[in-house]
Amino acid sequence: MRQGLFISILGIVAATIAVVIFMQLPEYIQKGGPFVVVLIMLSIMSVAFVFERLFTLSRAKGRESAPVFMKKVRKQIDAQDIDGAAETCAKQRGSLANVLRAGLDRYLVLRTTEMDRQQKLQEIQKAMEEANMLEVPLLERNLIALATIASIGTMVGLLGTTVGMIRAFSALGHTGSVDAVQLAIGISEALINTAGGLGVAIFSIVLYNVFSTMIDNFNYGMDEATLEVIEVLALKEAGK
Repeated sequence: MRQGLFISILGIVAATIAVVIFMQLPEYIQKGGPFVVVLIMLSIMSVAFVFERLFTLSRAKGRESAPVFMKKVRKQIDAQDIDGAAETCAKQRGSLANVLRAGLDRYLVLRTTEMDRQQKLQEIQKAMEEANMLEVPLLERNLIALATIASIGTMVGLLGTTVGMIRAFSALGHTGSVDAVQLAIGISEALINTAGGLGVAIFSIVLYNVFSTMIDNFNYGMDEATLEVIEVLALKEAGK
């Protein structure tokens, strides 16, 4: 619900700003017609989503770099300071720290129980997987919106191109002399919308792929860290 409200408010604000920007553009760009306003609105929304993703992914990394954070956690687990490792995760924050903390908290609950070692490790892994399932949607949020804007931008540009060409051919279809003014307006409208639609689509697709790669790498790092913690805890349990 909150996400839908955010997108709705962003759309209204972007549309308002797009109209203001359109009124300040050179006359030859204004000849692109109302579809240019839509393309400007989509551009503003795309840029807003980019900044939102950069902010979210920056917070997801936590306060310190992953190698430094993992070195601290590994050292504390080796020293049997599980409470300290969980506290380090709480201070680190971020997606990786949240996932590891869920596993460490589960281990603190289970280490005094009569469960065998394999069952404990399965419960710890399950806790981390559940925490990971909560973090991944936050990392991937608004990526679909970027991909949608890329598709819509292309379609809006194509629609504006079609309307412009209709106007151009309409000027050619008059009997007698060709209406040069209407012909020029139609061609301008077609080309401006084509360029605008392609620009919005290219920008959104490139950023979508960049963020998808960043998230995939981040998820891979979380999987490696999770496996490392489970292996360390398994060795500690085996050494009891």
